[in-house]
Amino acid sequence: MLQVQIIPVTPFAQNCSVVWESESKEAVVIDAGGDAARICQYVTENGLNVKALWITHGHVDHIGAVGELANLWQIPVVGPHKADKFWIDSLQEVSAKYGFPTPEPVNVTQWLTGGDRLYLGEHEFEVRFAPGHTPGHIMFYHAQHHLLWAGDVLFKESIGRTDFPQSSHADLISSIWRECLSLPDNTQFIAGHGPTSTIGHERAHNPFIQSKN
Repeated sequence: MLQVQIIPVTPFAQNCSVVWESESKEAVVIDAGGDAARICQYVTENGLNVKALWITHGHVDHIGAVGELANLWQIPVVGPHKADKFWIDSLQEVSAKYGFPTPEPVNVTQWLTGGDRLYLGEHEFEVRFAPGHTPGHIMFYHAQHHLLWAGDVLFKESIGRTDFPQSSHADLISSIWRECLSLPDNTQFIAGHGPTSTIGHERAHNPFIQSKN
């Protein structure tokens, strides 16, 4: 059975997810944005074997602990799309700007693109390419469990910011319609910040996506 634990990290309360298979205890960590010690503590207390670190996009609050954990556990870093390489390369500079601790560099093992498939044991995850908030933003979708890791694309009754370098509001709206609203209404999504929601709820109540204009 697939298990998920959300661990809010960094002063931005970014929703880092520890995802694991209950029988094998094999796990991945999605968007390890910071507070590596907290993530490690949870992994250790639950006897998990983390196999990889998955990234939705290159912003500091989503990758700040990735380098440290990748080195500690000697595991690959997977994602995002290569268009976010400039964000990952500027991690230390951006961290200093926000007053975050200086992070270890992030070395991506595998860049992703839309349509790629990732696996945790027998569980398959579809990679969905959703630029806009950043140019290389991707999402992870588990069809069997109707579960989407949306990063900073879609929030409960809101959407991601587009006032960053190489952000695009038009691209973000197109990504939401193509990659999020094409999913069943009962799809639950874990946003990068704040509460979870469902695609059906957003279709009905999110004021930013009531039309494509």
